[in-house]
Amino acid sequence: MKRKAYGRDAGLTFRILLTGGLLGLLYVVFGAVLISFLDVGLIPMLLILVGIAVVQYYTSDKLALAASGAKVVDRDRAPELHDMIERLCALADLPKPRVAVIDTDVPNAFATGRNPKHSAVAVTTGLWNRLERREIEGVLAHELSHIANRDVLIMTLAGFFAMVAGLLARWGAFFGGGGDRDRGVPVWLIVVVVSIVTYFLSYILIRAISRYREYAADRGAALITGAPENLMSALQKISSQMLRIPQRDLREVEAMNAFFIIPTNVKSAFGELFQTHPPLEKRLAALERVSREMGKLG
Repeated sequence: MKRKAYGRDAGLTFRILLTGGLLGLLYVVFGAVLISFLDVGLIPMLLILVGIAVVQYYTSDKLALAASGAKVVDRDRAPELHDMIERLCALADLPKPRVAVIDTDVPNAFATGRNPKHSAVAVTTGLWNRLERREIEGVLAHELSHIANRDVLIMTLAGFFAMVAGLLARWGAFFGGGGDRDRGVPVWLIVVVVSIVTYFLSYILIRAISRYREYAADRGAALITGAPENLMSALQKISSQMLRIPQRDLREVEAMNAFFIIPTNVKSAFGELFQTHPPLEKRLAALERVSREMGKLG
């Protein structure tokens, strides 16, 4: 199947562009405010931020794999997993990503990388041991859809900007001081307030696109495999199995929640606005609609 056969998601493309534009505007304002109140020149600050962003861009896949404890494996160590990914890549007309395994009982998977040619798919041992092979295929097709849609990159960059804002907020709170401006407002307070506002807005933007990209990847997986019921079964099983995993194991991988197919905190006390993933029931309902469109139901 050629990429055009299951099409790019126009809604996702629009949201990626909109989110990227809003984040860019947000950080232009963010930088301008900080430069006006800090004794740091425009050029030094730009060099620092751009330098870190470039490093983040070119090492995003390696950083994500390292943060999750994933190990890249060759065919000899995971022949069945490699075969499955190669078959799905052929169906989706995608280059084969690197294959990684995370040694944890938490059933999950994620994709990372700045583009299809520089990407990786990581699968936990818990997912491989707890799900049927047809369900794993649905999960892998979901992750490959993320790569095809190039939505991993915007999540990585958006997360980087939020991290910068968060670090500056801490810096202002703990190391700022003195330097009152015309109206007697301490510089450290200005840095903290601006950084917190920026972080909060980034947080909302990231989660808004994160939820939509999950719907897009679910749909892509259904169209690649031709069997949306397999992904539906996988999502239900992962969600139910997550409740049986010890909290200690869940905490070890919770930093990857935004990238996982199902977050480790399945039950959240916060509203959907603050969640990285749509509620499971909404994802299943969306897949049912896709299945009907494909003539699988009714």
